[in-house]
Amino acid sequence: MKNLVIVESPSKSKTIGKYLGKDYTVISSKGHIRDLATRGKEGLGVDVENDFAPTYEISKDKKETVKELRAEAAKAKRVYLATDPDREGEAISWHLAQELGLDEDAIDRVTFHEITKNAVQEAFQSPRAIDMDLVHSQETRRILDRIIGFKLSKLLHNKIRSKSAGRVQSVALKLVVEREKEIQAFVPEEYWTLDAKFNKDKIDFSASLAKINGKKAELKTQQEAQKAYDACQGNFIVSNIKSTTRKREARPPFITSTLQQEASTKLSFSAKRTMSIAQRLYEGVDVGNGQEGLITYMRTDSTRLSDVYVNGARELIQNEYGKQYLGTYHVSNDANSQDAHEAIRPTNLANTPEKLKAHLTSEQYKLYALIYARALSSLMSAAKYDSLTLTLSQNGYDFTASGSTMKFDGYLKVYGEYESGKDVVLPSFEEQEQIAAKEL
Repeated sequence: MKNLVIVESPSKSKTIGKYLGKDYTVISSKGHIRDLATRGKEGLGVDVENDFAPTYEISKDKKETVKELRAEAAKAKRVYLATDPDREGEAISWHLAQELGLDEDAIDRVTFHEITKNAVQEAFQSPRAIDMDLVHSQETRRILDRIIGFKLSKLLHNKIRSKSAGRVQSVALKLVVEREKEIQAFVPEEYWTLDAKFNKDKIDFSASLAKINGKKAELKTQQEAQKAYDACQGNFIVSNIKSTTRKREARPPFITSTLQQEASTKLSFSAKRTMSIAQRLYEGVDVGNGQEGLITYMRTDSTRLSDVYVNGARELIQNEYGKQYLGTYHVSNDANSQDAHEAIRPTNLANTPEKLKAHLTSEQYKLYALIYARALSSLMSAAKYDSLTLTLSQNGYDFTASGSTMKFDGYLKVYGEYESGKDVVLPSFEEQEQIAAKEL
């Protein structure tokens, strides 16, 4: 008899099957097999008068799948539930256990945050019981979705032919409406700005009016702006030169929300598209020697990195770029993060984006390269800049110009192509030096 392993994704089953060997049969539930029933009072599948007790039924499109799963479970030596390591995955495992009639005391729930040979085999050495706290968390969210979504969607359909409303999107819409009302109620205030353009040593730069007689500059009328303009027609005096060194620290590795934000900004991917591509990278891609999971689990709010990854990355950084590029690893102490999870990172540092490029689609390559660079650069030293601020004054009007030049690239050696910003070079000046504006 073989051991049966149930996952929720067909592509994930291929990757895991390769690591477990011939004594295991790995099959997929193809997602959730049960959902709240649509019968009963208001079609909610929730008894709101009996402590919100839910009633579940097998989804119509999963009846054949459940039949196959029951047949496989009946002839299996042991049944392992290896769905995703989050509340949705835990709920799928619980529903599977219920429908397959598995003995609660003998349930083998296995979780792993990356689909690699070591991670999978280690997980199967220490199975656990189903975490009912996670199951209840998912169940609560689903009940709220049903109660709010069903009732609101029906109302909106009757009133404005809207397709749907939900627990999250309804609140988000409320926030958008409130913000729009604030915008509509805003009374515009007139204000003016004044900029001066200079040139020295063939370097063009601009300065903006910052203070008038030592106070913050506020030009509220055209007359005030004209007065300032007329007062600044002569030579400016360099009244102050401030030079500092500033650091630009590396950003932490990706969590779900920051990956979606960065992929949208840098790659023009929608949040849905980003998660779809990341799911495939997590579940496994054929990179020449069979399916291989390339990134850790992509639904996480933890910036923690495993010791194995940190040590390997630090060694790579020192060997490739030098000791001066090594940064300090800061462990997040966020009490709200799922500390059992890791940040989103590559599963194998040897799998560089260029090495895998031929095996990935264009979108997979772009997202993998972004994840690889962010995780590695998070362990690198800060970039350093020489910053210079000039104050150019005339008749009580102070203009400021700021510039900076990179002194040391630090983490930008790896993540630079994803960061915006260029050096703004200012010419050399001495205090009390005079210069005329080229344009005002």
